[in-house]
Amino acid sequence: MLTLADLGVLAEVEVGGAAGDGTGTGAGGETGGETGGAVGRRTVTAWLTPTYSGCPAVAEMAADVDRRLRAAGYTDVRVRLRLDPPWSTDLITAEGRRKLAEAGIAPPGPAAGRRTSPGLLTLGPTRHLVACPLCGGSDTEELSRFGSTACKALWRCRDCREPFERVKEI
Repeated sequence: MLTLADLGVLAEVEVGGAAGDGTGTGAGGETGGETGGAVGRRTVTAWLTPTYSGCPAVAEMAADVDRRLRAAGYTDVRVRLRLDPPWSTDLITAEGRRKLAEAGIAPPGPAAGRRTSPGLLTLGPTRHLVACPLCGGSDTEELSRFGSTACKALWRCRDCREPFERVKEI
């Protein structure tokens, strides 16, 4: 199962004043099923970094994290949004990238570096080398810059002739 921690969306978890990186936090299936020492510590704050401002899934993700933390025994649960620093596809873990590919979604490549000064501007289309997550073929093409969600694009493999989605670099 692909988790919010795998995607880098679960940015930080603070249990009774101790901050963590979102792994083994007591979020049940969301972070691998560990309880994170819920016994005796009933206060937890989870920080989510949405993939983009205005993401319609944020409310559902927050409700799911809240539900799982309460099921793990926490009684004082706070789920907060953190917008700075912004989320980037570079936050997706290696495990998350593997799980995306297993689900038939091509993981993103490295995101463009965060610039603090002017950089080179690409005026023409850029060619991404994207392997098909279904057959592993490399003869792929982008059909549409927009897929089922704003953060995905629709691609097709010319080898197996199947369409697939690809997470865009952000």
